[in-house]
Amino acid sequence: MKQFYQKAKLIGMAILALLVVVIVLQNTESVETKLLFLKIEMPRAALLFGTLIVGFGFGVLTAGRLITTRARRK
Repeated sequence: MKQFYQKAKLIGMAILALLVVVIVLQNTESVETKLLFLKIEMPRAALLFGTLIVGFGFGVLTAGRLITTRARRK
């Protein structure tokens, strides 16, 4: 049963990665983005990919912090 969940998780991750690639590649027009006092013009795909990476990083940091906190309680 454990092997089934590992395969299902791998397939789910592959589908998610494929969706991300499709969405990013469909949004290639240029957009202007304001970051604090900077105005940056970049393709929308780069903006989407950048926010994906930042969100993933925050998720990893949060999960690591939760795991560390739970390990200390035990």
